[in-house]
Amino acid sequence: MGTFKLTGVLRARQAQEDVRKAEVVRARGASAAARQRADERRGALRDSDLPANGTGRAVVAAIAARQALAAGLAAAHRGIDDADLEVAESTDRLADAAKNRRVVERLGERHAAAAKAKHASAEQRALDEIAINGATRGERSTHT
Repeated sequence: MGTFKLTGVLRARQAQEDVRKAEVVRARGASAAARQRADERRGALRDSDLPANGTGRAVVAAIAARQALAAGLAAAHRGIDDADLEVAESTDRLADAAKNRRVVERLGERHAAAAKAKHASAEQRALDEIAINGATRGERSTHT
């Protein structure tokens, strides 16, 4: 058996898996950043107070500001959900890429095992041939 003809395919599958790994890392980073943004907005909302001795306009402005902060927090939570979905999807793509790489690796392992078996068989045939020829020569020398 010659060389494994799918070596290029294996390298391509490994490269695809590396790309998918990078996507997972990026998605996890985006998820962490989304969580950080949500924490910051939650803190800003918690720290915002209504004026104790303010005019009606000041109270209305403070309420509007708190509503805007709450809307920002809700948007940040949607961002977390989107980022978590991307993490899950990129992890699935990584698993698929790893499976595809492993299929080609298994083919390579089978090819190597078959080549080794063929080589061992050829060696055994050569040894058998030597043994048969030696035995035949031995019989001839005893008959002469």
